[in-house]
Amino acid sequence: MQTARIDAATGAAWQLVSPAMEKPTASSDFLANIESLDCDLEARFVHKLSVQPSLTRALVSFQANKNRVAYRWYKYKEAFSASLVENLLQQYGVSQGAILDPFAGSGTALFAARALGLDAEGVELLPIGQEIIAARKALEDDFTAQDFAELKGWSTTRPWQDVANVISLPELRITKGAYPPETLAAIQGFLATLPQASGRVRQVLRFALLCVLEPVSYTRKDGQYLRWDDRSGRRVGKKPCHKGPILDFAQAICEKINEIVADGENGAPQAELFPTEAKKGALKLYSGSCLDILPTLPAHCYDAVVTSPPYCNRYDYTRTYALELALLGVGERELAALRQAMLSCTVENRAKDLLQLNPAWRDAIKAADEQKLLQAILRYLEQQKAEGALNNNGIPRMLRGYFYEMACVIAECARVLKSGAPLLMVNDNVRYAGASVSVDLILSDLAEQLGFVVENILVLPNGKGNSSQQMGAHGREALRKCVYVWRKR
Repeated sequence: MQTARIDAATGAAWQLVSPAMEKPTASSDFLANIESLDCDLEARFVHKLSVQPSLTRALVSFQANKNRVAYRWYKYKEAFSASLVENLLQQYGVSQGAILDPFAGSGTALFAARALGLDAEGVELLPIGQEIIAARKALEDDFTAQDFAELKGWSTTRPWQDVANVISLPELRITKGAYPPETLAAIQGFLATLPQASGRVRQVLRFALLCVLEPVSYTRKDGQYLRWDDRSGRRVGKKPCHKGPILDFAQAICEKINEIVADGENGAPQAELFPTEAKKGALKLYSGSCLDILPTLPAHCYDAVVTSPPYCNRYDYTRTYALELALLGVGERELAALRQAMLSCTVENRAKDLLQLNPAWRDAIKAADEQKLLQAILRYLEQQKAEGALNNNGIPRMLRGYFYEMACVIAECARVLKSGAPLLMVNDNVRYAGASVSVDLILSDLAEQLGFVVENILVLPNGKGNSSQQMGAHGREALRKCVYVWRKR
């Protein structure tokens, strides 16, 4: 006889266990069961798993964007490359219509798709991503030669250097003391001078300022938090940090303005008698959580989904982008709210009441309830938590939230896609307490339950290593990094 355990967050059974399974004897028994279930699932998808030598780490990360016009302006480290988006859209036959990115980030998928003539819609929760997309769209669609001239004038006249009354730079608890004193004064002068610029130029100047906050600060983005250079007198983490040169503000902001001007002017459409450049598609961004916004979108209207959700790796974007969020006016309460609204990918995420958000997600929740490998991993992590063996007791809750919320996202993507349309997703596998979590296989299995056919799971030839903490306790194990290709049935 099976018994159902009820999850307080969803109101539904989150795992089905038999009495014999409720009292496994040792961690090794749990891990052996997980490995067996993982092997079974891999055997099911073995003909879909395909190592792709052309898929480099640079291509599936921001690295390949570093030298591309416009994409290089802001170093959004969690982005994938425009080249990857272009290749995937071409390879899987998406040449017209509209694409959707439920986790738009800095807008790579949106801008790459619209440059190919596709309409592009995205959803983004964090204000920094919204600001990047809005500024770039303004530069592409609205900027005039006069605007570019005014923008360039700021790098030559440097009006912020002679300001008597400055504007205080907004701070969060985790950003206090982030800049050398002379840099802080320069940023405050820059903010005070911004109202002198015309509307579109002011928007792009603020964007340029966001682009240089990290290089002129004592901080470096490091996944779970901001790492602080030892020169700041503040350290987060046990290891010392020296980030290299801390750039002079005037030099950094002027170089960024000039880069934007050069890229923008080169990319501006030229007047031709017979234009050959393809017409850019429309671009629309929804600001907020995809869990809130996806259910409001019409069914069967998109020709592809191209996305990369946050990975289940404990990275907290509200911390790594804290400098930018503070500048954009996000306060402590708003920061906490953003952290909870994110897809569950940090140990601080509380469980979301998914059925209250959308009662139509019962099938998605049921699919997660019945995913055997997922439930075995959750049981193991709960056992490790009970034994005090986890380095953070929020890990089981995070992992459960991640997969249940992703099941709901997958269900919504199936609803809004046209029949036969592809979903193209970049994601990483992870490892916790010695248990490898095959995110690719679990999500692909959920996708098959929720309206997709798994066409391919494209695997990078070189796997990602697990954390040093995991290696120390459990040994090194390469983890797959993949691009999923699913088709809407």
